[in-house]
Amino acid sequence: MMLPDWKIEKEILIEPFSKESLQPAGYDLRVGKEAYVEGKLIDVEEAGNVIIPPKKHALILTLERVKLPDDVMGDMKIRSSLAREGILGSFAWVDPGWDGNLTLMLFNASNEPVVLEYGERFVQIAFIRLEEPAKRPYRGNYQGSRRIALSKRRVRK
Repeated sequence: MMLPDWKIEKEILIEPFSKESLQPAGYDLRVGKEAYVEGKLIDVEEAGNVIIPPKKHALILTLERVKLPDDVMGDMKIRSSLAREGILGSFAWVDPGWDGNLTLMLFNASNEPVVLEYGERFVQIAFIRLEEPAKRPYRGNYQGSRRIALSKRRVRK
């Protein structure tokens, strides 16, 4: 069962929380203080924005820390206004037990640069309640992230 707005506000820890970001069945996550584009870490808060070049991808940190109970997972979708500009997103489930800021990958499929402003809403997360709490909630490599998290996948040769 997906959580409605009033349950999201009551049951899910999102900080900093913005009433403007609360939607009927989800929450719009905002562009946070860091991004990683073309091998460079960008201080988005200081710069005021991040530019995703045409045909390139970027890692974007969410402004919000999200903490999920052991019986709730998250499903994220790119906001449709960005999709209309050619932005595609590849997002994993947000597992029950997750706690931290999220690092999300966006790809600019257009032929024009796309600018994301610091604090701009860019991804909606919906929260889904499980039938019962997970026996093994998330406690993985990215737990507690507060900064951009590059891949921790081990490449085997």
